[in-house]
Amino acid sequence: MRMRAPDFWYEDPKESVAFVLRPLGWLYGFVGRTRAKLVTPFRASVPVVCIGNLTAGGTGKTPLSIAIAERLKARGLRVSFLSRGYGADIPGAMIVDAAEDTAEDVGDEPLMLAQHAMTVVSPDRPAGARLAISRGAQVVVMDDGFQNPSLAKDLSFVVIDSAKGFGNGCLIPAGPLRERVEDGLARCDAVVVMGTGHVFLPVEKPILRASLEALPEERARLEGQRVVAFAGIGAPKKFFATVEDCGATIAARFEYADHYAYSDDDLADLRETAARHHAMLLTTEKDLLRLEPERREGISALKVAAKFDPESAPEVDRLIEQCLTRRLPLALAKH
Repeated sequence: MRMRAPDFWYEDPKESVAFVLRPLGWLYGFVGRTRAKLVTPFRASVPVVCIGNLTAGGTGKTPLSIAIAERLKARGLRVSFLSRGYGADIPGAMIVDAAEDTAEDVGDEPLMLAQHAMTVVSPDRPAGARLAISRGAQVVVMDDGFQNPSLAKDLSFVVIDSAKGFGNGCLIPAGPLRERVEDGLARCDAVVVMGTGHVFLPVEKPILRASLEALPEERARLEGQRVVAFAGIGAPKKFFATVEDCGATIAARFEYADHYAYSDDDLADLRETAARHHAMLLTTEKDLLRLEPERREGISALKVAAKFDPESAPEVDRLIEQCLTRRLPLALAKH
């Protein structure tokens, strides 16, 4: 089970335990850079689009992956998602069966992705890409994996949470960074800032803006409702804010670690709290998918989607068109 991000990741590193942990962060970064230099990336026969980030924790990558895939599907292309499948014990590349597989089998994010397009989970990214291509994929969309050097990317978006930015600027475990900001930005094609806050970038890159928004039918459903809200995701407070933005009143709220595995006792306590407050029990799509169908009784999920700002949408389409023009004709000729 993934732990909640420590508070000191977002505090002055000179005044917290991060100062002591910084040498370990430097070692973490050195190992990552060395690995990247030693690996020869596999070049897939179709375009590979990666939606990643520079920090540990949730930034909205999965909804953005879905939004990018929908733009590709609108062009008539067969899309496959590719995911590591966090927390799942996967011996090799496999295609997710949304009707049969559980979060324990493949991870919660792949189950979300599989509702929109064919989804492959694989610890070995090149093997996953080959499987997707063998099943007819014309474009592979990677949900995460930006720091994995084994599969070459043709178009990369780095997602940044405007509220958290790069934290204290230190690498794991001293801070939230997976790699040095300059290194990551040098490899990406564009930055997607989630939210309205400002993020300083030490490297000049196209900046796109997006947000997570509740679907219109969700707003209608939740308007005026009392809810007990719970979430085990990277940014629970954003979920709570979205719930309130829909016009619901949160009678009680519960935060759990990212990818939290709910016990029967947890669910019993949540149901008891909801009954006591005469409220609806509400969670995220990811959290609901981590529960087996028989354990979902009385719990509903708030459905959200990633939306690009009107000013950013044309640039997203331009980058996609540029990538497809460069790679897709050759890929289609091979297939």
